[in-house]
Amino acid sequence: MEGTVALWMFAAVCLLLMFGYPVAFTLAGTALAFAAGGILLGHFDPAFLAALPGRLFGTISNGTLIAVPLFILMGIILEKSRVAEELLESMSQVFGRLRGGLGVSVVIVGMLLAASTGIVGATVVTMGLLSLPSMLRNGYSPSLATGTICATGTLGQIIPPSIALVLLGDILSNAYQQAQLSLNIFNPKTISVGDLFIGALIPGLVLVVLYIGYILAVAWLRPASAPPAETEPVNLHKLLSGLVPPLLLIFIVLGSILAGAATPTEAAGVGAVGALILAYAKREMDFARLKAVVINTLEVTCMVFMILIGAAVFSLVFRGFGGEELIQSYFLDMPGGVMGATLVVMLVIFLLGFILDFIEITFVVVPIVGPILLAMGLDPIWLGIMIALNLQTSFLTPPFGFALFYLRGVAPDSLPTSAIYRGVIPFIMIQLTVLVALWFWPSMATWLPGVVNQ
Repeated sequence: MEGTVALWMFAAVCLLLMFGYPVAFTLAGTALAFAAGGILLGHFDPAFLAALPGRLFGTISNGTLIAVPLFILMGIILEKSRVAEELLESMSQVFGRLRGGLGVSVVIVGMLLAASTGIVGATVVTMGLLSLPSMLRNGYSPSLATGTICATGTLGQIIPPSIALVLLGDILSNAYQQAQLSLNIFNPKTISVGDLFIGALIPGLVLVVLYIGYILAVAWLRPASAPPAETEPVNLHKLLSGLVPPLLLIFIVLGSILAGAATPTEAAGVGAVGALILAYAKREMDFARLKAVVINTLEVTCMVFMILIGAAVFSLVFRGFGGEELIQSYFLDMPGGVMGATLVVMLVIFLLGFILDFIEITFVVVPIVGPILLAMGLDPIWLGIMIALNLQTSFLTPPFGFALFYLRGVAPDSLPTSAIYRGVIPFIMIQLTVLVALWFWPSMATWLPGVVNQ
């Protein structure tokens, strides 16, 4: 009885979110309403809610989550300091005169911007405003131009230091310890956000290479779809001034994590300070812009942590109604064992990606299914990268993909939505290819962390 109520509560949350209600308050409000009904009918133990203050205090004292506002601050500073614009100009000078070169430039800049901001919406909107007019003006096929921008914008999900990976790493770390304790392993192993960053490098770079390969193939097979662009001759000084500073910042942030010299939180602090210095050096930051940056950072950070609080309430009530035991029994009885259960979870997460952002899925779904799957023997790094790639694919998929909505919001009215939908299909095929490859060769995600941590 109680387990079924937990599933009805989950369905109610999804339904209310589709009506556009705020995520954090929908999660907490729905859970408390079901808990109140359960207490009145004698089907819910109020002791579960008594654990909420301890859960929230644990969130407040979690040092890993300090990286979230710092990476957000770093990304917003870079977004507002013309770094992306200068990067695109520099890359266009280098590759623009080649067939498909402007598309290659967009992929490279999108990758660097993803590594700088780690925020999908910011990358898609920024690249849409900067590169879409240029690609269309130079004769690019509307579908190829929009597909390239949407796909590279979603790299913020998988290219570290991604906000998604920070949040996912923290949740999976807790889930991994919980899974080991359930197996009576009282000295549990741990994984860190840094491990997830390292594990994401190879799949992320493989995606970038495949994106570039596809664009060059289209330019070769259909030259009219990706003609050479009219660009200025290469100015070495301008090229280096636009390219070196952000590359140096990314190298310092990621390099310090990979070398073990800094935790992701410490590296995020260095990145935020470095981005601020870079913005002032470019004379793109004054008090008014700094104030706007801080306010924007505060708004995004508050949204993330309010959702985290709402998700904490939801997960406690879900467990109180026996939802976790019900799902565990489903997984254990499922044909195909652990891989069959993983396939079902991936399908559910993919579909939820149409209506929920990565933050909600990370905070609501992963704490429910993560401990069960990890207790069945899955590698936590592999599972984390699979979830991140899966969500990245979901955000690209018509008709509900978030990246499509972001680009539609900044694209000219003359560009049909159908062109955006057609454009992303080949990139979705690339995403699915990498997902299948990672499914059969988990070492794509687990080999490099093993080497680095030796």
